[in-house]
Amino acid sequence: MITDVVKVFAPTAFESITGIAITPILTHYLYKYRAWKKKPRSRGLDGSATPIFTELHKEKEVGTPRMGGIVIWGSVFITTLTAYLIFFFLPDETTSKLNFLSRNQTWLPFFTLMFASLIGLVDDLLVIREKEEEGGYAGGGLSLRLRILLVLLLGLIAASWFYVKLDASSIHVPFYGQWELGLYFIPLFMLVMLAIFSGGIIDGIDGLSGGTMAAIWTAYAGIAFFQNQIDIAAFCAVVTGGILAFLWFNIPPARFYMSETGMLGLTTALSVVAFLTDAVVVLPIIAFPLFVASGSVIVQTLSKKIRGKKIFLVAPVHHHFEALGWPPYKVTMRFWVISVIFALIGMVIAFVG
Repeated sequence: MITDVVKVFAPTAFESITGIAITPILTHYLYKYRAWKKKPRSRGLDGSATPIFTELHKEKEVGTPRMGGIVIWGSVFITTLTAYLIFFFLPDETTSKLNFLSRNQTWLPFFTLMFASLIGLVDDLLVIREKEEEGGYAGGGLSLRLRILLVLLLGLIAASWFYVKLDASSIHVPFYGQWELGLYFIPLFMLVMLAIFSGGIIDGIDGLSGGTMAAIWTAYAGIAFFQNQIDIAAFCAVVTGGILAFLWFNIPPARFYMSETGMLGLTTALSVVAFLTDAVVVLPIIAFPLFVASGSVIVQTLSKKIRGKKIFLVAPVHHHFEALGWPPYKVTMRFWVISVIFALIGMVIAFVG
């Protein structure tokens, strides 16, 4: 038990310190090269004009750097590699307690995090290179359609690994048992990854995405720990440490935004972890704020097309509360509270069910 605790928390502490240490260097270059949008967004995700959003965020969007997610996956990479190399060159009982990179538990989520984060980095680089007169669209440097296709492709690869290599074809339904899906396991995996990826739009207010994702990843660290999947628990805890290091500099006023290089990696890797812990059914509960954010956009778009009216002043829903007059910090902190509550509810259901 003590060994397991050390394996989870020692790399996490190192990771948080690493993330905080590399941030001033990253921040220097982000501001030096003006790594932000050159023109505030003028259209929403559905392509319509968003004057309210533009008025609320026009200054922040063109003055706050993107690519803050590098802090997260960069520090995760450094920590994971350091722990692995120490064990590789000095293999003994002590160093084995620190290494959490294992083929059967953490290879897939680790490489998913890194690969997807690099795709997000390309997207962010294209966004900040965009000329001022070309700005104003809803998506990033890569088209939304291309990003969706890449996420589905990544989901197909990961699902195939589960189905072929891990012989996984069922999911656990709390209070029911295993639900055999057969080959349908693969499209379900892809849809889950796409659904979580869509929740990445929660990265829109200082501190919001960091606090929300920290609660979600902590919940899965707890689930994995009590399942005795210690390497996964350590990986989730290390990711949480990276998120907290990012959050240290993202709380109002934010020094940078997580943007696509952070959210794309975190959401896709989270999908993999949810299936590895066989706790994918509780994912909509644990990640409730992400589903609410993406769901509000879907509802808003359908309402405008069918009824010709909006339901929210601005979508996603967190911007609706801003438009109502809530200070951004109040929206952020209340979403943090909601995130923790639903993460705890999801953990309880996963344990009891």
